[in-house]
Amino acid sequence: MNTKTTMITTLAAMLTTGAVASAAEEDVSKRITALEEQVRELQANQYQLLSVPDVHLGGYGELHYNDLSGKGGADDKEEIDFHRFVLFIGYDFSDRIRFVSEVELEHSVSGGDEPGEVELEQAYIDFDLMDTHTARAGLFLMPVGLLNQSHEPPRFYGVERNPVENKILPTTWWEAGAGLHGNFAPGWDYAAYVHSGLKTSTNSSYAVRSGRQKAAKADASDLATTLALNWSTPGLLIGGSVQYQSDMTQSEDPAAGSAWMGELHTDAKIGAFAVRALYGQWELDGDGPESMDADQQYGWYIEPSYRICDPVGVFVRYSEWDNQAGSSTSESEKTEVSAGINWWPHEQVVLKADYQWQDNENAKEQNGVNLGLGFEF
Repeated sequence: MNTKTTMITTLAAMLTTGAVASAAEEDVSKRITALEEQVRELQANQYQLLSVPDVHLGGYGELHYNDLSGKGGADDKEEIDFHRFVLFIGYDFSDRIRFVSEVELEHSVSGGDEPGEVELEQAYIDFDLMDTHTARAGLFLMPVGLLNQSHEPPRFYGVERNPVENKILPTTWWEAGAGLHGNFAPGWDYAAYVHSGLKTSTNSSYAVRSGRQKAAKADASDLATTLALNWSTPGLLIGGSVQYQSDMTQSEDPAAGSAWMGELHTDAKIGAFAVRALYGQWELDGDGPESMDADQQYGWYIEPSYRICDPVGVFVRYSEWDNQAGSSTSESEKTEVSAGINWWPHEQVVLKADYQWQDNENAKEQNGVNLGLGFEF
């Protein structure tokens, strides 16, 4: 092969190699471009997942500081507690079918010997039957009192929830069941449910709050029925509820029987002045509750408040309750006076401070300061 032929062969090989390299580079470039496009699609899908229009996210939380001195056997209390952190998650299946849930972590840490617990407080589906009537089934809050269904911290005065809607109407109180809610005339709202019931016993002197089963493998031997009715107009709410259960011990205590609960409440606002008031009472049948004076349990409170300016309000509240009021000689009546201030730097954020004075017939009292931070979103 002469020199000229060799040069031509070498040049052809170089050109061929360059073409192959160029083709390989082009292929790699296409692959990189395709991968970049896939990354952009994944990122776009991620943002879509975070902003699905049919999904609803919310929640609330509250941090408490309590410095209370105990008397007559009551323990002193000086602690900081992130009392609650709650997430609301909902989903609209359609314009007429919705899912609502509420998951709560109490006292920051749960499991083992930790003080907290994780609770499912709501998980229900609403079915709109028409514009004014809705069927509900699942796990939901009882439609009783002023606080049980609206207990986010920016919505009420005082660091701690009032004792009457704690010991007599055991807020937060949820059950599993089904029923209807809606309105039948302008300003008139109703709710009617059949649901799991309470389960009290002699171990707790038939105290109502101890009977909450929280729908956790709840004994359903004796179901309960709750009816609620409210009338509202701008600046005024008046309402009440009743509940009946054929056996408050789920048929485990032959000395106990049926139970009735009734409560009335109002929330009125005139300009910067407002007042809340509630009365609730339980009547328990049977020799067992009567022997412990627990056949009657009642409580009431009145809470006037005043908005000094839009972000600042002050309040005073008088509460009285008794879970063993069945005897005129019972030494179980308790009273509490609370006074304090709320500051809303934002309508969904609140800082609270109050002082409480207790006067209990059993002399087990706690007096002192409560401080709180709360939010909802």
